[in-house]
Amino acid sequence: MKKILLGAAILAASGLAHAQEAVYVVEPTHTFVHFEVLHAGTSTNRGRFDTVEGEIALDPKAKTGKANIVVHPTSVNTGIQSYNDHLLNADFLNASVHPTATFVGDEFVFEEGKVKSVTGVLTLLGKTQPVTLNALRFNCYDNPRAKAQACGGDFETTLKRSDFGMNFGLPGIPDAVRILIQIEALKKQ
Repeated sequence: MKKILLGAAILAASGLAHAQEAVYVVEPTHTFVHFEVLHAGTSTNRGRFDTVEGEIALDPKAKTGKANIVVHPTSVNTGIQSYNDHLLNADFLNASVHPTATFVGDEFVFEEGKVKSVTGVLTLLGKTQPVTLNALRFNCYDNPRAKAQACGGDFETTLKRSDFGMNFGLPGIPDAVRILIQIEALKKQ
């Protein structure tokens, strides 16, 4: 009988721990993926992707999480239409063939209840590579306008575009691309 009660207590505790997981939906007006590339050793070219969607599951008590994020390359925005058009063609994003890029993160590192990094895989141009996104900041708060809890932060990483087969202009155009992500997501009700 004691073994049955102990087993039930363990199952109940594991159910309580799992019950702490919350699912958040990416909030599109506060979520953008920015990129920076050095231009001819002089200045930094910057742009962003305006359309990002997905879901994130977080359980700070269990120190686990899962992110499934989709970026739409056709939403690239540098402020210069001819530059956008070049980025969309086969030299870079090849958006007509690869209309989405996805990040699936399943290794979350927490520190004092806040996300410090997320490791997963990025699929871009049909190639999948491991990526770690480091948190510059992370916070959750009650969003009064949305009437829901919001969690989000700023994350960064640096990619080698050649790892995804994006070789146009190498080595004149650098291989390293700095990625800066601002993301906010609302808890599902």
